[in-house]
Amino acid sequence: MSRLPKLVILDRDGVINEDSDDYIKSAEEWIPICGSLEAIARLNHAGIQVAVASNQSGIGRGLFAPEDLNEMHAKLSRKLARLGGHVDGIFFCPHTPQDKCECRKPAPGLLRSISLRFGLPLTSVPFIGDSKTDVDAAVAAKAQPIMVRTGKGMRTQAKYPELLSLPWFDDLSEAVDHLLEGNLHP
Repeated sequence: MSRLPKLVILDRDGVINEDSDDYIKSAEEWIPICGSLEAIARLNHAGIQVAVASNQSGIGRGLFAPEDLNEMHAKLSRKLARLGGHVDGIFFCPHTPQDKCECRKPAPGLLRSISLRFGLPLTSVPFIGDSKTDVDAAVAAKAQPIMVRTGKGMRTQAKYPELLSLPWFDDLSEAVDHLLEGNLHP
């Protein structure tokens, strides 16, 4: 019998929703990637908790306010609820790279906060992302990096061939299918 993880951590932009090099600045700009919300609901239905770990430096850069981010996450919650799904925790870093904080990925601070909140070591927890900073944060926090080709994934795959040894999937839905089938063993 395969053992499913108790928790899965997801990056947000490029994994759950469409990404933009100009930042996602409003609930109107927050558009889910096809199949991603259903994938989160499938994790929920399998008894797996879901957390989000996301850099949101647009706040620190003055591009949008914390209230705008709250509206984006409220939209995520509403859309998930319609599918019988939910996110158990959203963790974000509002700082810019110049702030040199411990919570901005690739630093492991966000993931360590998730570990503390959920009372779980991250050694068997998948972290699904689309960028090298996601991989670096996962490795630093001892979580298991899994990559998707949506968002920045294709660029990441082309730029960092050393990451090709990681599990790669076309999108979150495909990654979740493999997790639920027990094909990925963190």
